[in-house]
Amino acid sequence: MTIFEAFFRPQGVAIVGASRDPFKLGYGVVRNLVNHHYDGGIYPINPRADEILGHKCYNTVFDVPDPVDLAVLVVPAPAVEEELLRCVERGISHVTVVSGGFREVGPEGVVREERLKQICAEHDIALLGPNCIGTIDTHTPFNSTFVAGHPRPGDIGFISQSGAVTAAVIDWARGSGVGFSRMVSLGNQSGVNDVDMLNTLANDHNTHVITTYIEGVSDGQAFLHSASRISKQRPIIALKVGRSSAGAKAVTSHTGALAGTEAAYNAAFRRAGVLRASRLEEMLDWALAIAWQPLPRGNCVGVLTNAGGAGVMAVDALEAAGMELAPLTDATKNYLSQRLPPMASIQNPIDILAGSGPASYALCLDGLLSDETVDAVVVITAPQDWFAPVSLAEVIGEVSSSPLGRKKPVLAVIMGLASTSDATQVLHRRRVPNFAFPERIGSTLAAMWQRKQWLDSNSDTTDIGILPPPDDLKFSPGWLPQEGVDALLAAYQIPCPPSAVLDTPDEAANFADSLGYPVVLKLLAGDVTHKTDIGGVRLNLLDWNAVYQVAEGLLNTPFTGAKHLLVQKMITGGVEAIVGMVRDSQFGPLMMVGSGGTQVELIKDAAFELAPVTRKLAGEMIDRTTLSLLLQGYRGRPAADRESLVKIIERLSHIAVNHPEIAEIEINPLIVRDDGAYAVDMRVRVEK
Repeated sequence: MTIFEAFFRPQGVAIVGASRDPFKLGYGVVRNLVNHHYDGGIYPINPRADEILGHKCYNTVFDVPDPVDLAVLVVPAPAVEEELLRCVERGISHVTVVSGGFREVGPEGVVREERLKQICAEHDIALLGPNCIGTIDTHTPFNSTFVAGHPRPGDIGFISQSGAVTAAVIDWARGSGVGFSRMVSLGNQSGVNDVDMLNTLANDHNTHVITTYIEGVSDGQAFLHSASRISKQRPIIALKVGRSSAGAKAVTSHTGALAGTEAAYNAAFRRAGVLRASRLEEMLDWALAIAWQPLPRGNCVGVLTNAGGAGVMAVDALEAAGMELAPLTDATKNYLSQRLPPMASIQNPIDILAGSGPASYALCLDGLLSDETVDAVVVITAPQDWFAPVSLAEVIGEVSSSPLGRKKPVLAVIMGLASTSDATQVLHRRRVPNFAFPERIGSTLAAMWQRKQWLDSNSDTTDIGILPPPDDLKFSPGWLPQEGVDALLAAYQIPCPPSAVLDTPDEAANFADSLGYPVVLKLLAGDVTHKTDIGGVRLNLLDWNAVYQVAEGLLNTPFTGAKHLLVQKMITGGVEAIVGMVRDSQFGPLMMVGSGGTQVELIKDAAFELAPVTRKLAGEMIDRTTLSLLLQGYRGRPAADRESLVKIIERLSHIAVNHPEIAEIEINPLIVRDDGAYAVDMRVRVEK
């Protein structure tokens, strides 16, 4: 038994604060344990009562007989510490604190909560909560929550940082007939946290899909490590709320300005194979489909409907989610034309017309599942009077459970609500998810296809090779001076134009003569990172006099810091890109690539991934931006050397991994031409 199993399969439970009042939470916990047939010891703690729901009451946990390995505390916040200490003395190893009144209420609550953490750490107590609603295991069965009702046994696990969301999902599960395996409300996570429960549910043989409502992770690196491992065996579907980037760290590079908390979470979820839903309904839709149906081999879908409008809605939803309509083979079209009315459409989406019944659906569904171009099938029916929705549900369930049907996902859309509840129950018993409206099937099939792609891409377990860090690179805190930037570029073989840092107009002009024209002249002024903001960049200087005059002007700009001149060979043509890294406080180095230039924050054409980045992953980053099209050659321009950009992204990620003291890196612009890529301007910020 894992360290947290007693929260789901305890041998005995003490309910401290149990009540005879049906309107009290302490009554609800006892009621659920009794009504849902928990067969371990149930020990209500209430010195003013003899029994509750047929179970003897005890004065304190010291009076409770063995075995008892879980206590559920439902007492006022000021009394929790005393009861926790009693549990410690009694030898109870797991404690769920349902009570609120801790960190969530202010400074006084923070002090209380810190005391609980201290006690549990000193005595090795597993603490769930405080401010949570408890746990459910439908297979034990066990229900320590106070929420009325109990989902039926199933294979979907649910971890939530919100008690209210947990209660809503419990009620939804009861009404929809969807089974869950385990459910847990984490509360304030003073002891047991999200990663602990993620690992616990992953080790449960009844849990095949893990869903989770997340407001923030307790430890980004631990979450990433566990989720990456678990996702290879069990799908994880997350609803991460709080999409604002207001909490992002204040940074000064373009990369940092674009890389909010959302970019970091999205990159972490992609790396770990976590499917991110945007709505609670979407999370549950995906969970049903992935738990109950096989994953599609590709993204081509067959749509079968008796209503043209509903079919169009499905097609729109599929295409918006990146899925495609299967082209269908001639053999399938011939098969359909011989079995459908002359006015029916045998082109995908297949419209069998309003007068057709379950028998026509069965024939067509069988034909679509047999078609090699079809990776998944959506079956749609609108409300009508000539057959009962239940009869169609039986047909869909029968065909989808056949040997052919078990190889491809089948999703049902028996539209409506009043007349479809029985049909939905039939489909769910057959493990076919039903949706009230066609719009919901697009993202669901896309999530299934995303899951299949991630599993395929992670079948290669070869480690990412990291260039070893050079021994002679030493950095001082702050923005690196130009010579430090040049040393870093050289150490990691990132090409840059020939250049030199000089102090006088004469030196600048003479070096430009030796370099050859055209040249670029830049003002290096203290910690100014965006030289264009102070008018410190002059392009396309063509002779000695031009360089001298511009150098004089730049050195006379009203800037009080130290000033130097950077003369650089001008790189003409090509595509301007930006490549950068900012170190996220939760997940570590976050890489960025996008369209470069001075307006990157306005354009916001960027893709993010966590370091280290392979060449394959770097290419996928490029493909998620318009930069990919520009590199191919836009409006007659020559195609750029994409591979050189990929190599620089990879090497920049090696810098991020090898040098944790580097907080930000940015190359902007990185000019990508047909003969290679060149880091024209790079800035690096170092922290202690």
